[in-house]
Amino acid sequence: MITSLTDNQIFVFGSNLAGNHAGGAARQALEQFGAEMGVAEGVTGQSYAFPTLDENFNKVSNTRLHYSRLKLYEAANTMPDKEFLLTKVGCGIAGFPEDKMKRLFTNAPKNIIKPEDWVDARA
Repeated sequence: MITSLTDNQIFVFGSNLAGNHAGGAARQALEQFGAEMGVAEGVTGQSYAFPTLDENFNKVSNTRLHYSRLKLYEAANTMPDKEFLLTKVGCGIAGFPEDKMKRLFTNAPKNIIKPEDWVDARA
C-alpha cells in the first residue's frame, strides 16, 4: 500500500477513459497525489492514469491495454529521474486477471517499480 511519495515518485493507477476517479487507487490518486478528474491517461500531479476501463466502465480491449502500456513506457523513458510506482492496475474494479496484467508489464523500463510479487527473475 502506497501512502506517501517522495518528490521523484509518480503513483501509477488504473483509470477509466471518462477520467472519473471515484474509487480504488484512482480515488487515492485524486485525493492524495494530484490526479485530476477528466484526465483519463497520463501524468497529472504525482499521478499517472493508466486506463483499464472505457468510458462506460467496461474493460478496455487488449489492443488498448498494449497502447496504454507503450504510452507509460514512453513517459518513463522521457522522465528517467522519476520512479513510476505501478499499482496492480486492472486487478481491482476492472477485474482483469492478475497474471494477465503482470505479463503486460514484462520488460518495463527500470524506473517503473512493479508491485513486489509482479517482479520476475528476468526483470
